[in-house]
Amino acid sequence: MTTEQAVERVMRHVTRDQLADAVCGVVDIPSPTGGERPIATWIVDNLIAHGVAAQLQTIDEQQANAVGTIPGGDGPSTLLYAPLDTFTTGDPAYDVPSAAPVMRPDMLPRASVHGDLVQGLGAGNPKGHAACVLVALQALAASGVELPGDVVGGFGAGGMPSFAINGVRQNTGHGVGATFLLERGYTTDQAVIAKPGWTVSHEEVGLVWLDVLVPGIHTYAGSRHRLPYRNAVSLAGEVACYLESWLEQYALRNELGTMRPQGIVSSITGGADRLAASTPALVRLRLDLRITTAQTPAGVTRELRTEVRRLGEKLGADLEVRQVAAVPASHTPPDAPIVRATVAAWEAVAGERHVPIMANSGATDANILRMRGVPTARVGMPKVATTPAGDPVDFTAGMNLVDLREMRRLVEILVRTVLLVGRQ
Repeated sequence: MTTEQAVERVMRHVTRDQLADAVCGVVDIPSPTGGERPIATWIVDNLIAHGVAAQLQTIDEQQANAVGTIPGGDGPSTLLYAPLDTFTTGDPAYDVPSAAPVMRPDMLPRASVHGDLVQGLGAGNPKGHAACVLVALQALAASGVELPGDVVGGFGAGGMPSFAINGVRQNTGHGVGATFLLERGYTTDQAVIAKPGWTVSHEEVGLVWLDVLVPGIHTYAGSRHRLPYRNAVSLAGEVACYLESWLEQYALRNELGTMRPQGIVSSITGGADRLAASTPALVRLRLDLRITTAQTPAGVTRELRTEVRRLGEKLGADLEVRQVAAVPASHTPPDAPIVRATVAAWEAVAGERHVPIMANSGATDANILRMRGVPTARVGMPKVATTPAGDPVDFTAGMNLVDLREMRRLVEILVRTVLLVGRQ
């Protein structure tokens, strides 16, 4: 059987209704970072119902991975991977006003179908991509096509760059599920991660989270004119504005390969809401700096510390920098079999030559897989251009919308990759 015949045989088992059922099924189950066990359980039950051997990989009472395996020949094993947790939570207590002034329909874990578009929390990222992995496994199992090697479907908890939302475990995000998956019996020869972007990527930026501590004087509004006065909130604003400008140059200065590592000042914490009559003794700015494979978290920490020290001398303030989280960047050689197979699959589906997209700054669990020694390619769907109402798509809506037609194309890319990789 030729590759084209095998692909056609598998894709007969991929229908629009099947795609819609899969994405609506996962969207309708809330899965904030640290709370993915219910959706992982649903996926395991779904896989078993479709003849795929599957198990729940428990991390704790609230967090778990789902894993499905289809046996193949003696060729290299392939992991098809997608995370399960959403960037926002679906709970206004956490999402308002940080993500939006009020909750919108697309921010709720409730799927709605509008023609070819499905809307709901995480429908585009990550759940639409996880649904594509799910449907690819269903179709491969139903087709009976002989696979070059074992195919593992991994659905990971804790894929978002997030600290704990609730619960007692603090390490619930930053790739904890991917790490656990590979540690506990599912390390494969190669992997494909399904995440947004109509391209094939072989490398990704990492990240380092850093706090800049800005000191001030705790004092009383009624004594501002009588006591020493320095407002840490006002000073933090100056620091934030300076760093936002500095980060633009940081990205350009450190561009490498397909990576242009961006940075942001993401949050400010300080002061007491109940004491509006006082100024705080300390304000904390939190930064996310993306890093390339030529950089290290420790080196970037030193770089920022040096810059902040210069700024502190200029402002007459003793500013401090502390590292709070880090995930290194990663790289798989572009001529690796899994990358070549994924590119060939993309070109067959897209009908055009693949040209890598440059200046990327998104990080995923691909970094975790590569750090664990698994050569990994990333491939995904393009962002939906307009909402069901015809409005432009902002960042949040882009996460929460998926096109069923693009899902089918991604499923075919995943299927082709699995069938091609043993022949590269």
